Amino acid sequence: MYNPKSLKAEEFIDHNEVEDTLNYAEQNKNNVKLIDEIIEKAKRRKGLSHREASVLMACDLPEKIAECYDLAEQIKKDFYGNRIVMFAPLYLSNYCVNGCVYCPYHMKNKHIARKKLTQEEIVREVTALQDMGHKRLAIEAGEHPEINPIEYILESINTIYSIKHKNGAIRRVNVNIAATTVENYRKLKDAGIGTYILFQETYHKESYLKLHPTGPKHDYAYHTEAMGRAMEGGIDDVGLGVLFGLELYKYEFAALLMHAEHLEAVHGVGPHTISVPRIKRADDIDPDMFDNGIDDETFAKICALIRISVPYTGMIISTRESKAVREKVIRLGVSQISGASKTSVGGYSQPEPEEENSAQFDVSDQRTLDEVVKWLMELGYIPSFCTACYREGRTGDRFMSLCKSGQIANCCHPNALMTLKEFLMDYASTETRKIGEALIAAEVNNIPKEKVREICRDHLEKIEHGIRDFRF
Repeated sequence: MYNPKSLKAEEFIDHNEVEDTLNYAEQNKNNVKLIDEIIEKAKRRKGLSHREASVLMACDLPEKIAECYDLAEQIKKDFYGNRIVMFAPLYLSNYCVNGCVYCPYHMKNKHIARKKLTQEEIVREVTALQDMGHKRLAIEAGEHPEINPIEYILESINTIYSIKHKNGAIRRVNVNIAATTVENYRKLKDAGIGTYILFQETYHKESYLKLHPTGPKHDYAYHTEAMGRAMEGGIDDVGLGVLFGLELYKYEFAALLMHAEHLEAVHGVGPHTISVPRIKRADDIDPDMFDNGIDDETFAKICALIRISVPYTGMIISTRESKAVREKVIRLGVSQISGASKTSVGGYSQPEPEEENSAQFDVSDQRTLDEVVKWLMELGYIPSFCTACYREGRTGDRFMSLCKSGQIANCCHPNALMTLKEFLMDYASTETRKIGEALIAAEVNNIPKEKVREICRDHLEKIEHGIRDFRF
């Protein structure tokens, strides 16, 4: 039944194909000749099939795993340089009609504090995020057709974009809400969203149905086919992800790549981003109730192999993960991270009382945005607050073609430096600003084109004198 061009979930994520892939990978996990051929193919920066990547995932030869890690690091540098894009989640509402057994927002949880932000509260939350220095948000909301209808999401997006506080502005709103209709995706597109993100949670249909026993999310096909409807609705930047720990990771890894192949086969463009969350402790949720947790080394291997399998796709890691884990996987392929995140509804503008906990999961990395920015620069990365591609229409296949040709570097590198300069001028501590100014002075010289380099220097000087929002 496997057919990557099919529009039916059970055909482009065919269970038998996944199982056959895992058997093939297990049989060849120490086939050095085949592994070397796959690694050589990966070096051409054209990506790997789900079956080829699964062989590398099964491989337990230390020297070959090390080769994959080195290659992932080099591919990351080739396509994304040393830039790390910064964002923050904004939880609008935790009312939900679903029964997802791994999420504290599930309908049967009667003691979690249920909250929904008013537009006035959104203004306070976004102002607090702007005062940190954020320019890019990912909005989140539980699925509740009456309390969180699409009209509420659209109104909230409009409110977010309208808020201008001091030099602050949210320039890109990504959206992570439940699977919906083509019509609603068109409305989201018209509202000016960036990426539409939807985590599959698990691709294993039998497990999916057990983990989602009630509510509209129980419909495996409707959920899994959502990206096709989003693309039909005009959203050409979509983000995939699974919640590692719910099902066996090798199954999820193969199916995730099959989903990426499906988007490429049908729509001509793969996912804009792939997220790699791991299940975490939360209100009335104990991760130990699931038997498929993965250790940090396996998690790092997943990140590295995603990078070499879909080299042009952005990879996202959240504050679910610790500083140490984030530091490791940034090197291996992650290109976007959150900073100073709150997973509660209304947690930015004022601290949430413990008895009113509305958080979706526990945050491991609790540093301020300034601390995260300083840490990244000390590691040699450029924290980027850039949103230029989305606002310049470089989305979908236009972004991918520029990325694949290497031309995106002439946009992204200077844009990263200019948005970092804005952060340093408006929000950074004295020590962070000192480190950042030195980094910018050095990195300007690495812009490939001389003309772009000179324009960037001119813009940086103007930012110094109070002008904002330059972009290539």
